[in-house]
Amino acid sequence: MASIVTYKYIKQNPDIMEYIRRADSALEAQGYTEHSFPHVERVAQVASMILETLGYDERTVELAKIAGMMHDIGNVINRIDHAQSGAVMAFRLLDNLSMPASEICSIISAIGNHDEGTGLPLNAISAALIIGDKTDVRRSRVRNSDLLTFDIHDRVNYSVEYSKVSFSEDKSSIILELQIDTKLSSVLEYFEIFLNRMLLCKKASQYLGVKFEMIINGGTVL
Repeated sequence: MASIVTYKYIKQNPDIMEYIRRADSALEAQGYTEHSFPHVERVAQVASMILETLGYDERTVELAKIAGMMHDIGNVINRIDHAQSGAVMAFRLLDNLSMPASEICSIISAIGNHDEGTGLPLNAISAALIIGDKTDVRRSRVRNSDLLTFDIHDRVNYSVEYSKVSFSEDKSSIILELQIDTKLSSVLEYFEIFLNRMLLCKKASQYLGVKFEMIINGGTVL
């Protein structure tokens, strides 16, 4: 059965947009970096770019974008186990929109497995979602305007002046390229909080049949 549920439709759905806004507000109250529309739209874009580049069909690419848009809604309940609660919420929302079970399964398994504490790449959509989510590190995600009160997450994100995910010329590697202001944070600090996320990106890339590489300040580090 064909589905009428598209990424554009999801973005125009007022209920889903409210869940995204409220989930981000909950994280803001706890001092977390931005998880609102700039984040989820970037995740959707990167995930879809990855699958499109690797030759996946148009509908799979579309489902990856939907998963990217909805992946963090579970934070409205609690940050703990937000991937799993978000998957359950997404099931109800998408089921009510009469999306076919086969498509819902792909999306909710991706959402339920995007967290580095419990997640694994189970299908192409989940692998692309993991990479899109875990590579979103940038200065504009920091809400705190007082550098003197930065914690390590604020400091590391704020130090990232440039961030880009792309493929190598021969499409054999997904490359995360970062430019870090080492006066604000060291490369070591980056790995102190992001090592598990980068290792999950490596697993996700392997699932997709490619390598995962990192370039920081012009040098290959992974």
